[in-house]
Amino acid sequence: MAICQILRRSLSSERKSTEVPKGHLAVYVGESEKKRFVIPLSYLNHPSFQDLLCRAEEEFGFHHPMGGLTIPCNEDLFVDLTYHLSRT
Repeated sequence: MAICQILRRSLSSERKSTEVPKGHLAVYVGESEKKRFVIPLSYLNHPSFQDLLCRAEEEFGFHHPMGGLTIPCNEDLFVDLTYHLSRT
């Protein structure tokens, strides 16, 4: 399944399920309004994604207000990064 399909499915307002496919992780992204994205676990090893994880650690520590991993960055930046990661 392509990353765009995963992101689209994750954002679908029709689907309120908390289900995450095997090998994926749900994260919350945004600066004010947080949106839920489902990403492949393999992204966690990429240096660019690890930078985002460091930002999340600096801002939230181990307390994430959404109840899941929250990444404090612009949604468009996150979508752009995940698009590039899906191409590598």
